[in-house]
Amino acid sequence: MRRILPVLAITLFLSACASQIDAGVAKEAGSPGFWWGLWHGFIFPWSFIGSLFNPDIAVYAVPNRGGWYDFGFFLGITVLGGGSFFGSKKSRG
Repeated sequence: MRRILPVLAITLFLSACASQIDAGVAKEAGSPGFWWGLWHGFIFPWSFIGSLFNPDIAVYAVPNRGGWYDFGFFLGITVLGGGSFFGSKKSRG
């Protein structure tokens, strides 16, 4: 625990400095927001495989609405994409 706490504190400190550049955030009505982020997070495995073969396929929409798109993308990967499912243990009984 003594080794993990300083690493966790440094990681948290450095992540607070992260920001998204203005060119990546769009305020227009047609730019991807939360719902598109959720969808893109859900289809991430397939879009990643497609991007290996086709340079026109991207896994992340830029420009997007910023934090809401990121939040939807995160939820799409972790919840809908099975992120928590693959880490769970089955009970043997």
